[in-house]
Amino acid sequence: MPGTHTLGETEHAVLDRLGDMHIDFDAMAACSNLFRAANAVRNHLERSVLAEHDLTWTAFVVLWVVWIWEPIETRDIASEAGFSKATLTGVLQTLEGRGLLKRSKSASDGRLVNVNLTARGRRLMTVLFPAFNGTEQALVEGMSKRRLAELTEGLRALVRATEL
Repeated sequence: MPGTHTLGETEHAVLDRLGDMHIDFDAMAACSNLFRAANAVRNHLERSVLAEHDLTWTAFVVLWVVWIWEPIETRDIASEAGFSKATLTGVLQTLEGRGLLKRSKSASDGRLVNVNLTARGRRLMTVLFPAFNGTEQALVEGMSKRRLAELTEGLRALVRATEL
């Protein structure tokens, strides 16, 4: 769901407010638009794909991480997904209650908890992810292959810069 102001209005207001400051406006625009785009894509995917399966973005990300890395420890899910352990606990309870995943104590260390998808969870991801990806494709279809590759590499560079 877009904000009250358009992207153009926001950028104009920022220049009006900060125009006399010594700021790297290109860096600011790149990072702020990345944030705005990420939220817009997330909200669109929640409304257009995930809502049909009664999933939030957070629940989907947890299912995705488990699907890709299972079996996976809860601490690693939190790290991979970028959530706090407290947030993860509630999401895991909900998803386990819906029969989409299961938690079990680690055989090597009883303090650790491993997570796996259930057969139902795997079936859901097998059906859900192609629809999710179809919406991802629709969102980028206006970009040339070259521009999409440049965007992807630029985003990877930002991620790498934060991993230092």
